[in-house]
Parts: sequence; structure tokens; C-alpha cells
Amino acid sequence: MTMRPRRFADMTWEEIRDLEVTKAVAILPIGAVEAHGPHLPLSTDGHIAEAMAQAGAERLARRAYGCLLLPCLPYTAAPFASEFPGTLSVRPETVTTMVLDIAESLSRHGISGLAIANVHLDPAHLGALDAAVDASRTGIVFPNITRKPWASRLTEEFQSGACHAGQYESSVIMATCPELVRNEIRRSLSPNLVSLSQAIRDGKRTFDEAGGPRAYFGDPAQASTEEGRRVIDTLGEILEEAVLSERDAGTPA
Repeated sequence: MTMRPRRFADMTWEEIRDLEVTKAVAILPIGAVEAHGPHLPLSTDGHIAEAMAQAGAERLARRAYGCLLLPCLPYTAAPFASEFPGTLSVRPETVTTMVLDIAESLSRHGISGLAIANVHLDPAHLGALDAAVDASRTGIVFPNITRKPWASRLTEEFQSGACHAGQYESSVIMATCPELVRNEIRRSLSPNLVSLSQAIRDGKRTFDEAGGPRAYFGDPAQASTEEGRRVIDTLGEILEEAVLSERDAGTPA
């Protein structure tokens, strides 16, 4: 039986109280407010995470999971972009605490399954989420898309590491909220094929140091709505499979 995903914050407290929680999973999209080139909004990661959460929830609903879509957590650690106006970065330990508190609060109401939909790849942020998973007493599912087996499922640009506000992310925003893309600027941008992931391994600490003076890596001019839809579908598959894997392993999700 297919169960329609529901937006947690739009429900009443009595509806939450009366939930059948045997196969309930809450999905928390986590974004960032940070520079994404001259053509994408500061909220890019949040929009992509919400699309991932929705796609994953729809897949899980077909498996009779009761999926609850939590409001996006918009603030996180974003030191790589901190030099750019508009970026709002918080301490990693703040992020860890917030995620743990959300998981604990859900658990008190009988919802022990929490899955994170995340595409923000700043090392400080990923470390904060890993710390939350390690410290959780309730079980948190976090498919880190920079790691196996998930990374190989995404686009060639993503795997190259030159993928911040490039073709990969621009495509998803074009598919989800095209009105937020500054297309005239996007089409004018030259490719920046510097691998951000390699720059991180080399010890670079900011986009500028890494070779992204306009806060983008990749080839945004080549983005397309069709690619964006494919990426969203893949992200949804990743989230679904991560939840099912944890369930099979006997953890609360």
C-alpha cells in the first residue's frame, strides 16, 4: 500500500500523536546559506536537499513507509564560502547538537527513524553530520554522497570534484526552481574545471584558495533541466536505499 509523504510541520499535534509509527521515518533536509557562483541563490543546497527528500520519500512511500518531511535546516558550517558576502556559517558543533536534539525530540514522540537528505559538501559540515551519527542514541541514516557506493551513482562532473554551482547543481535548480537561476549570467560563465575535492585534499581552506574566485566549480553553462531531473531521481534512490539498508541491518530507521 502506497502511503503519501506528509509535511511534518503542517500536521497538528494530535495527528502526530495518532501516527502509526511502525514504519515511520522522518526525513530532514539540510542546506546551507552560502555563495553558489554569480548565477545561483545562496539557498541552492537547501533546494536540492528538499528535492532529494521529496524524491526519497515518494519511493519509500511505495514500500509502505510513513514518511514525514521535516522543514529544511538552513544554517550549517560553511567555512569554505565564508569570504563571500551572504554566506552564513555556524560552528560545526552547533550543527551536531541541533541534529542530535531533533533526533531525540522525534524519539520522544515515538519516531525513532531519522534520515538526512544532504548535498552540502563542506568538510566541516560533513564532519558535523558524521559526529551526530556517531553520537546518536536513536539511529540516524546519513548517506554521505561523497563516499562509496553513492558517489559513483552521480554525474561525471560530480565525480570529478569540480561540482560546486557547476553543471550538476545548476541543472537541479533549473529543474526545481528555475525562476531563481540567473540564466543570462549562467550561460556567460566559462568552465572552471578545478577539482574542489582535490583542492581540499591539498589543504586548501576556501573557495578562493581552491581556485574559485567567483564561488563556482564546473561548467554551469552546460546545465539542463533534463539533467536536473535525472540527478533528483538518483538522489531519491540513494536516500531510499540508505534507509532500507539501515532497516535491514536492524537499526531504528
